[in-house]
Amino acid sequence: MSRKPIEIFIDADACPVKDEVYKVAQRYGLKTWVVSNAFMMIPTSPMIERVIVDAGPDVADDWIAEHVAPGDVAITNDIPLAERVLQAGAHAIAPNGKPFTEDSIGSAIAQRALMEQLRSTGDIYGGPKPFDRNDRSRFLQALDEVIQKERRRRG
Repeated sequence: MSRKPIEIFIDADACPVKDEVYKVAQRYGLKTWVVSNAFMMIPTSPMIERVIVDAGPDVADDWIAEHVAPGDVAITNDIPLAERVLQAGAHAIAPNGKPFTEDSIGSAIAQRALMEQLRSTGDIYGGPKPFDRNDRSRFLQALDEVIQKERRRRG
């Protein structure tokens, strides 16, 4: 039985690790989809494809969720998208290197809802800590690990 090759999907509009994804994908020979609602430069490669979707809430997320397949990898900070990716049997990794898993997604959704409520009442403001070099390193390690794991699983 022939299996579809692993593909990588980048929720690209605010993704700080696109260049790292391109390098890892090239090393493994993986097709990469760069999904955004605005034009952005991508490397010239037959293995990297730009997808520009209409502007609007969740349009890029919907495109990724409709195209991701079991064993693929999605790079996103969007927790509801990560949940949809996991439901499709694919892997989801945040740009800071944190993998979303079946075990962790429920608490991530609950924490997101709580933080939204606290921000809306003015009890808390601001966002996550700034992205740094350690986050980039954790991301590279997590992406490499998930690709290796999926390749071993496939034999």
